[in-house]
Amino acid sequence: MTSTLRKRLGVAFGVAALLVAEVGTAAAEPGGISTAQRLRQDTEAIHALGISGVQARVITPDGRELVATSGTADLDTGGPIPSDAYFRMASTSKTFIATVVLQLVGEGRLSLDDTVESRLPEVVRGNGNDGSRITIRQLLQHTSGIHDDLPGYTTPEEYYQQRYDVYTTEELVARAMTHAPDFAPGTSWGYSNTGYVLLGMIIQHTTGRPSHQEIEDRILRPLGLDRTRWVGTSPILPDPHARAYQLFGPDSRVDVTDQVPADEILAWVTTTRDENRFFRALLAGRLLPKAQLAEMKQTIPVSAEVQQMWPNGRYGLGLVERPLSCGGTYWSHEGGDGGYITLNGVTDDGHRSAVVSLSEARGDTPEHILEQENAAGALIDHALC
Repeated sequence: MTSTLRKRLGVAFGVAALLVAEVGTAAAEPGGISTAQRLRQDTEAIHALGISGVQARVITPDGRELVATSGTADLDTGGPIPSDAYFRMASTSKTFIATVVLQLVGEGRLSLDDTVESRLPEVVRGNGNDGSRITIRQLLQHTSGIHDDLPGYTTPEEYYQQRYDVYTTEELVARAMTHAPDFAPGTSWGYSNTGYVLLGMIIQHTTGRPSHQEIEDRILRPLGLDRTRWVGTSPILPDPHARAYQLFGPDSRVDVTDQVPADEILAWVTTTRDENRFFRALLAGRLLPKAQLAEMKQTIPVSAEVQQMWPNGRYGLGLVERPLSCGGTYWSHEGGDGGYITLNGVTDDGHRSAVVSLSEARGDTPEHILEQENAAGALIDHALC
């Protein structure tokens, strides 16, 4: 997500929704509709908005996996969406970064109260920016005040001009430092991709290895997530994948599948199965000591602007808490980039989870952005309730 409520958010002919109950038979909910039927209906409802392709996966407390797809993987060929299609994780990878940082805290190699200056001397400075006043906790929590200036495109022309541009982390931080802070550290909340760029740099400074290598060794290998990959500066995704589209205007839908991620922490692709398994393991306490997981789940309100996307949402340390219509809350971190929009959710005990990936971003109007977000959010809510 960007500071402009998903600057990169993005209709189609469709293949009829395909539903696969991969293990067992879905149990009926009150009122007679099964979880599988509800998932199919919600997936079709998203496609009906004009979204080219949708894939969703729910894992129930007894381990059954329910999968639904709707639409097409390619508007030119009309082919169906594979149930194991890769997509860009985008900002969901912030939870990877936060998990590694908190593991290092648990190992005594970092403290949440460490300042950015103490870990990255003279990196955050100029125009009122002062790394000695910003803590690691504030970077994780989006309360640092650092202005967000990650490159992005808002028109087809900008996409074609910028899609293969490559930036170093130092260049990205330098862009942010040309702006004054949005607010004094700790006094407000403002989503900052640049803050997580800095966290990736802190991981490398602390461990001597790039953050993607730490993520692979500390998260992916232990959990067996072999379909989650760091693609670096490659502009393409592994196969199979759905083509990604972005709607820039009523008559301007562009295939935006091929592009270089703006930063290395965004250069992850995954599948609905792997993303489910990651969040289930995290909330079940398999990746963090109890004290660090508790820190991650200490939340504060998000800004009024982001409340439009996450009603009554609260942000912890790389983790979002959102209410369920049936009572209680769930944990998530959505992502939107390069035409792919992904929402996810897991119950507090890690026993029930859901992921939905949309391969078209209807980013031409605020109304379309919110409509798309609400439909995907409804699928997650129904799956977890």
